[in-house]
Amino acid sequence: MTFQSWLLFVALSLLPALSPGPGVMLAISNTLRFGRTATLVSAAGNALGLVLIGYAAAFGFGAVMAASALAFTVLKLIGAAYLIYLGIKIWRDRSSLQVHDKGPAAPRSQGRLFAQGLFVSVTNPKAMLVITALFPQFLPHDGFTPGLATILSLTYAALCYANHAAIAYAGDTLRRFLLSPNRLTFVRRMLGTLFVGFGTALAAASR
Repeated sequence: MTFQSWLLFVALSLLPALSPGPGVMLAISNTLRFGRTATLVSAAGNALGLVLIGYAAAFGFGAVMAASALAFTVLKLIGAAYLIYLGIKIWRDRSSLQVHDKGPAAPRSQGRLFAQGLFVSVTNPKAMLVITALFPQFLPHDGFTPGLATILSLTYAALCYANHAAIAYAGDTLRRFLLSPNRLTFVRRMLGTLFVGFGTALAAASR
């Protein structure tokens, strides 16, 4: 892969990497609830999931998913159920996203945060669509190339991680904004609705 081709890949990946999706919503949620470190841990799980999807795409995951109705249905329903569960939990739990003057709440275990980021990533419809559509344009047609698949996967994962890290480091600004109970309720319900919306859209998606 030439440097010019890599730059083109970066340019084409920037918009989907920065655009809102389940991973970004999770980053915002964890930043407000648990603080910067927790978001960076969950973002690492999200990045690993993107690398896995990238390798799967390079191996022909997109073709398999397009051909197998059962595989597509199982994966989308698992992802949809989890996203809807997160949305309902954020909407109903008044302690979620709770902002205090003293700072974020004590975070859950790092392993759980990492696993949550990983699961949201590998069931993220946006990530699957972007990667399975974009990666083949930069992969050779004569077979799987591990080195090139690694470059593409790590590049896209790094762009998404940088976006989540920016959200994490903006946590103090977000927290000051949300010290108002009315603003906090609005954001909590908006995030909950978005999670449910993403989950519903995924469940209704067709091949």
